[in-house]
Amino acid sequence: MSKHADKGFTTFDLADIYGPAEGYVGAFSKGPLASSQAKDCQFFTKWVPRPQEITQKKVDAAIDKSLLAMGTEQLDLLQFHWWDYDNKYYYDAMGGLMKLQDQEKIKNIGLCNFDTEHMLNLINEKAPIVSNQVSFSILDTRPLEKMVPASLEHNVKLLTYGGLLGGFISSYWKGKPEPVYDSLTNVSLRKYLPWIQYWGGWKLFQELLTVLDKIAIKHSVSISNVAIRWVLDQPAVGGVIVGVRFGLSDHIRDNVQTFNLKLDDEDINAIKVVQSKGNNLYTVFGDTGNEYHRR
Repeated sequence: MSKHADKGFTTFDLADIYGPAEGYVGAFSKGPLASSQAKDCQFFTKWVPRPQEITQKKVDAAIDKSLLAMGTEQLDLLQFHWWDYDNKYYYDAMGGLMKLQDQEKIKNIGLCNFDTEHMLNLINEKAPIVSNQVSFSILDTRPLEKMVPASLEHNVKLLTYGGLLGGFISSYWKGKPEPVYDSLTNVSLRKYLPWIQYWGGWKLFQELLTVLDKIAIKHSVSISNVAIRWVLDQPAVGGVIVGVRFGLSDHIRDNVQTFNLKLDDEDINAIKVVQSKGNNLYTVFGDTGNEYHRR
């Protein structure tokens, strides 16, 4: 975490269900492993409760647990996820979070994987939503259908993930044969291989990588830089989340290049040509976040 902070990557995304992630933040902030850099960082965590009756006591217990693990008195951003929209206790959950915001235990309240309809339902009930974390990539453009217009209208920033499809959008996979699902080495790759197949298949995906590679060479950057820059340039996007496998792999030096990259009209049009050949994943999954909800 210190290595990333040294290079200006000072925002970390985590969750109560991401194993020991909140504890890592606590260790980074306090105790024998603490770093002076922690004071300049911000940490976005999540609350992902089971769909059940939600009381203020349950909200208090969940948030207090995160505060204790992270070694802080206030969460910079609490992103709320709810699995089942038919269970209306998500309104009670949001009401509980708003009370804790009044008590200054939570600075900002956001959502995670909410679709447009249910995000607007909460906003119409005066929920102070500042962000929604959703999938967004050159291949997964679903937010452009409904989420982006609604977010612009209500001043909600999109914090996006999946911009590199778990690592598939990279030079490593350019020219490679389609992998066998069971041979893939991590959960993210296994998640996104079917998405590539839904979108248009491996052959079309290789065409996309070839186009991105040409743009990357033109700007002396990487394929991944081009893909992330494209997402950052979309309306309502407040930030792109790039996964890091601490101790196994990081791409700090490469990721820094994204900030100096500017895509021109020729680049954007070349990407649009390939996108037009694929299926709109909105027709596969529906609105953003639907793949995580009961339907």
